[in-house]
Amino acid sequence: MPDKTKTQEILQKAINLSPADQTEVVLISDRFRLTRFAESVIHQNIANEETRLIVTTVADKKVGIATTNDLSPAGIEGAVSTAMRISSLQEADERFESFPTPEMAPPLEKTVFVEPNLNFNADDMAGAVSGIVKMAGSKDLEAAGAFRHEIQTVGIANSLGVEQFGQFGKSEMSLTVNGQEDNSGYAIGFNPDPAKIDFQAVAERAIKKAEASTDPVTLPDGKFTVILEPAAVGQLLLFLGFLGFGGRTMLQRRSFLSGKTGELITGENITITDEPENPAFGSLLFDFEGIRRQSIKPIDQGKAGDGAFDSYYAAQMGVTPTGHALPPDNSYGPYPKNLAIAPGKATVEEMIASTERGVLITHFWYINFLNPMRTMITGTTLDGTFLIENGKVGSAIKNMRTNQSILEAFSNVEMISRNRVVYPQYSSLLLVPAMKINGFDLVQETKEEWEGKC
Repeated sequence: MPDKTKTQEILQKAINLSPADQTEVVLISDRFRLTRFAESVIHQNIANEETRLIVTTVADKKVGIATTNDLSPAGIEGAVSTAMRISSLQEADERFESFPTPEMAPPLEKTVFVEPNLNFNADDMAGAVSGIVKMAGSKDLEAAGAFRHEIQTVGIANSLGVEQFGQFGKSEMSLTVNGQEDNSGYAIGFNPDPAKIDFQAVAERAIKKAEASTDPVTLPDGKFTVILEPAAVGQLLLFLGFLGFGGRTMLQRRSFLSGKTGELITGENITITDEPENPAFGSLLFDFEGIRRQSIKPIDQGKAGDGAFDSYYAAQMGVTPTGHALPPDNSYGPYPKNLAIAPGKATVEEMIASTERGVLITHFWYINFLNPMRTMITGTTLDGTFLIENGKVGSAIKNMRTNQSILEAFSNVEMISRNRVVYPQYSSLLLVPAMKINGFDLVQETKEEWEGKC
């Protein structure tokens, strides 16, 4: 992976070669390791390291973007030439004002709160998986899942003088254990440092779910009181953020936040923030324009609040950039990737004890959105769904489908746990509690629907 000196050399070379009015260059280097296992056997080990250079040129407000992994002098020159050629074919973007200036994005001395673990290797990953497989095998269960460890180096510079460099790491263990009776249990663990994931605790949670998931009963369709464990809450939060917290969707009025600042859109016990400087995430402290990532509150005590902006969409909205730019070759626009839900005061045990009849849900599977403006999503429960009766967890339940508005669900939250965990999903990290929610829509999953997805 290029060090700081080498990265800056590459960035400045590209900028010096560009005849554009303004130029921005981003260098992203990924060291990625993946160990996948199924039926209690490791079947795939991947170790990959890739560096890509993204050059953005603006000439007469015509924007061109080119990407290369050829970092030779000829490769860098070729990327600049390609970006210029692309820009010459574009219509002028009159909305473009400028890349960030050094005043907007001063160099950061500290760029991450958690230094990446550079020494954790494939043998360490295999050892962690081996321990989990042995724990599952002792209970006559098979283990399947994936252990991911990634280190990313990011360098950014533009022709106005902005310059940033940083490195961060993240790792996750996703685990499903299966029994002979179609019973299964799920758990996931995350830490910026892979050596600090509690693999035994992850395995114990999944095994406990699987052992309790035999002989499931069928529930009728209806609206239920549900207790969502953190992974299930995290999946709802991920979709909520993607659908409505980004500056692009707000500008285009495709966001449920658009025009509603200060209006109550969830229960008053819901506060959602983006916390890029939370050490639990260990994320980079600047965005892909070099601007320091700022904390925002998209929902503040139930009221619609802030959006996430890069410099381009901030200029159009007349607001200050919040440091949420993604790599320039993305198609989504800015959005927050370190979301957190404020904790409550309850425990999961207290939630269960307070529930006369309800459903405990571990996580959802195959979630898709139905109506973005209404935050309607659909998905099925999986790997540990249980009936709660008279304050106690009872029988396992056959998986059920939900067709549910997330904002509606967050308007009916009765209890929130004080303990929170980091739930990783795609490229986002979510700090989430468990929740007790009333009036949650669940219907029977037909055999045909289930088999059609398997």
